Amino acid sequence: MSTERANAKKSNGWKATWRAVKRQADAMGVEVFEIGLFKPATPGDEKPEPEMLPRTWDKQTLLRSVGWLRYQNSQGRNIYIRPKGEHPLSMVDDLTAEAIHQMKQQGFEPCVVVETSPGNFQAWLNHGKVLPKADSTLAARLLAQRFGGDQGAADWRHFGRLAGFTNRKEKYQQQDGRYPFVRLIEAEMERVFAEAELFGLGVLQHCRGSFRKVHSSLTADPQNQSAKVTLLKEIDDFRGNPKYAADQHRIDLAYAVYALSHGVLEETVKSAIGSRDLTKKGDLGRQWRYVERTLNKADMAKSMRRTPSRTK
Repeated sequence: MSTERANAKKSNGWKATWRAVKRQADAMGVEVFEIGLFKPATPGDEKPEPEMLPRTWDKQTLLRSVGWLRYQNSQGRNIYIRPKGEHPLSMVDDLTAEAIHQMKQQGFEPCVVVETSPGNFQAWLNHGKVLPKADSTLAARLLAQRFGGDQGAADWRHFGRLAGFTNRKEKYQQQDGRYPFVRLIEAEMERVFAEAELFGLGVLQHCRGSFRKVHSSLTADPQNQSAKVTLLKEIDDFRGNPKYAADQHRIDLAYAVYALSHGVLEETVKSAIGSRDLTKKGDLGRQWRYVERTLNKADMAKSMRRTPSRTK
């Protein structure tokens, strides 16, 4: 292939990716995103551990960075996206084409549909208003349950894949060494699903009240064997575990990943991490930033987790 043809092909590939990224970002309807560039552990690497490279960008910065993201993708990183902060969206993962059809039939039309791997889809739904964190997580779980999505990936700030880049999971590598593209199937700006208001006023509020009653009863009855909250590990369980060799950084991160994965509130996790002497970190501002960084790393790690039988 001539240099001219190679350059033309590269340019066309960049344009196609840019268009897919812009359409998805526009349809998600938020201005600031968190981008996750995730590289899974690969045997033989100098650092045989998974790596997450996070970025927080507004839409214009995201679009200006498409070339850099394409390069990182070519070097083995998977490209993920989620809104920054509280937002009006729910992401439902691990859906079939039939599930997407049922969503539309029942008034739960997605604003974005992404094919993450052949025959496997993610859908973003717009509620028409920003949801508090607890309600957003509950909404995601209810939608995943209703349409057969992955409930392990249902929370208020789970990452979804960004269209226009390749899915670098090893099992999808083709015989010629290439990987399939994450395809944007639908992207509709300002599309609020038809049942959003009824879902918010009815199902969501009813289930929120039921959840609080159940949680209160479980907490009040420590003898109840179904009360998972009474079985959760505390940070002292991690501090006393010889596995971590008294490495406080590893302990803080391991506890944060565990606690967030089990639904412990962020403020509770922060308080637990701050219960040890952090004066070596510097003044109170530096100590607080350390706690925030630890939670961000833990949240990134939690967001990358998938149930064993369902991977994208």
